[in-house]
Amino acid sequence: MQSSSNLFPVALISAERRGDLSEDIYRLKPGNSPDSTVELAVTRLGMADEPAARGVPVILLHGSFSNRRFWFSPKGLGLGAHLTRLGFDVWIPEMRGHGLSRRNEDYRRNRVADYARYDLPAIAAFVREQSGQVPHWIGHSLGGITLAAALGGEYLGEPAVASAAFFGTQVSRTYWPLKIPPVEWSGRFILKRFAQLSGSRLKRGPEDEPIGLALESMRWYGLFGRFGDKDKDWWAGLADVKVPVLAVSAAGDHQDPAWACRKLYEQIGSETKQFINLGREQGFSENFGHVEMLVSKAAQADVWPLVARWLADQQTPLVGEKPDLAAAV
Repeated sequence: MQSSSNLFPVALISAERRGDLSEDIYRLKPGNSPDSTVELAVTRLGMADEPAARGVPVILLHGSFSNRRFWFSPKGLGLGAHLTRLGFDVWIPEMRGHGLSRRNEDYRRNRVADYARYDLPAIAAFVREQSGQVPHWIGHSLGGITLAAALGGEYLGEPAVASAAFFGTQVSRTYWPLKIPPVEWSGRFILKRFAQLSGSRLKRGPEDEPIGLALESMRWYGLFGRFGDKDKDWWAGLADVKVPVLAVSAAGDHQDPAWACRKLYEQIGSETKQFINLGREQGFSENFGHVEMLVSKAAQADVWPLVARWLADQQTPLVGEKPDLAAAV
């Protein structure tokens, strides 16, 4: 089969109509990481009756235990569908072993470091090739962490990122037991016996997560841990990020609290950046939760319009007279 890209092997594996939307699914085989079996599924949404009408590209990154359905349901609902109907060119990748992305040979050792160093740059290159434009990026939870790692590690930069939006994203919450070396060592010993964490058993979502991801996060939160890998300090690198940034927390999010999300925001060096905390005190209809901040009827009314406004204009404050007035932590 002829490749859909001049960059690396890409196959169009599905082309369907979903109501008023078109859904094209590509399978990318970048071959740029040590594991040559990695394949990434990327869904492109468009208007079914206007296939040539493609606007500014937006890449949506799902969080842990999740897949593309976080952004786009089979019934054509979700932020991805909403942005498509507004004229944006929406792309939804699925990380290694999630959704339509097959599990690679070394699946159990997959880490954010791999997603950030290899997968996101390949996705960025493909989207730029197909759209002819620099994409905006939106990440939720682990998707945002991966985006932050890619920016802080300089695996992605201005040639591949028009702006970056982080929803429920933080790496500063303290897990005190992990600061005790024997506890961390015992946890690692136990976790290494497993290949994956089950999203359904843990009631966290429809997908599993590789154990490598859990071991990596334990290192971040350990006694002398840092947000980075052995080669680079991603946290320090965030201070050099120049692209426009939007950071959004949720007042009812106990998993990734507002104060921790704000620390990530403050570390980013961009001159153009805004922070918003979604809660009643800030004028929103409710104190949003970790998932509800993007997937709920209230989010459709309160949050989705903010996202669209951000993508159209990163200079104008979304809430209040100044960007920081949106934050109450």
